[in-house]
Amino acid sequence: MNFLRFVTGSIRIILHGKKNYYYWLGFLLLLLLWGASGYAKQLNEGLIATHMRDSVSWAFYIGNFTFLVGVAAAAVMLVVPAYVYNWKPIKEVVIFGELLAVSAVIMCIGFIMVDIGNPQRFWHMLPILGTLNFPRSMLSWDFFVLFIYLLVNFIVVSHLLYSIFIKKEYNKSLVQALVLFSIPMAVSIHTVTAFLYNALPARPYWNSALLAPRFLASAFCSGPAILLILFQILRKYTKFEIQDKVLWKIAEYMVYAMSIYLFFSIAEFFKEFYSDTEHIIFWKYLLFGIGNNREIVFYSWSSIIMGTAAFFLYLIPTTRKNLFTMNIGAILIYASVYIEKGIALVIPGFTPDVLGQFYIYTPSMVEIKTAVMIFALGSLLFTFLVKIAIAILFEGYDITALVRKKASKEAQPAVA
Repeated sequence: MNFLRFVTGSIRIILHGKKNYYYWLGFLLLLLLWGASGYAKQLNEGLIATHMRDSVSWAFYIGNFTFLVGVAAAAVMLVVPAYVYNWKPIKEVVIFGELLAVSAVIMCIGFIMVDIGNPQRFWHMLPILGTLNFPRSMLSWDFFVLFIYLLVNFIVVSHLLYSIFIKKEYNKSLVQALVLFSIPMAVSIHTVTAFLYNALPARPYWNSALLAPRFLASAFCSGPAILLILFQILRKYTKFEIQDKVLWKIAEYMVYAMSIYLFFSIAEFFKEFYSDTEHIIFWKYLLFGIGNNREIVFYSWSSIIMGTAAFFLYLIPTTRKNLFTMNIGAILIYASVYIEKGIALVIPGFTPDVLGQFYIYTPSMVEIKTAVMIFALGSLLFTFLVKIAIAILFEGYDITALVRKKASKEAQPAVA
């Protein structure tokens, strides 16, 4: 009975809100419908409607998948100080990092589904029913760790919110165990994703032992960047109080991750350009272009410049602890990592191809629309989850009573 009230109350709370909430939902629904038109064309015509071909078989979809795996893994940036070091100010907000992880993993699965073409093929990735080729296939490992990470985070947040809803103490031993288990799982999801790339010896651009640690370092920048903006929105428009020192601490963790990422990148550049082997052609295409093929040079340098600028903004305490410059840095690092994962990581690995030919890839409108659809769907899910969490944590235990209370207030005539 309590669980049914919890579910129905949660549904009711996401259907009620202020005008800005409805405007935001309407905006996301418009994006969702616009993006769905592109995916409908792909379903009708097949992957030929995209610009992916044999020469570039991984592209915009897999780039977005890789980026979102990093966003999902970034929840560990809140989990470690909250549960390992028991820092109370950040412990109060860690649940939103876990909600972001749940939404990001679901978007990851969405990009896998659109990348395989016919969605009916997805059943092959399901244990027992499908043919995962586990444990030989790296893709099966990636799907396995993503599913476990999604399950762990979903159980933790559901148990916490449900316990507060029914006014009972949550199972501390269960939550502690799952949260601590989520730390190595967060590392593993991005590590295994990196192994998908550098386990391909015919693609020397990815065949680097530094790829996995670089993935993790960049993940610990992009995910927290989203949370920094989110926390400021929540404390402005809800009763959720977040101390500035929480924002400063997250920004401080980000600068540590950025310094490690920059060091790894410089080490990689040195190895490639000092040795100057035939494999340097991929890096030249990325950074300088080859002949008239300079399509991604602008994007690669934009990513480098934005990431470096964000690093110095966060390195200096004065700009790191100023909300305006901190937000600029968060936007810059998010854009930098998104471009690096979406374009600078995937495309040069296939260009030139194994025959030395140049197939110039740019995302088609079908791919852009489909990506917008998935991001809109994930944002919609994340909005609903955050609204439910806010209602239970700060608006009162009984969601159903809360909704009735709000409805009655709205029905009351205005007092002159």
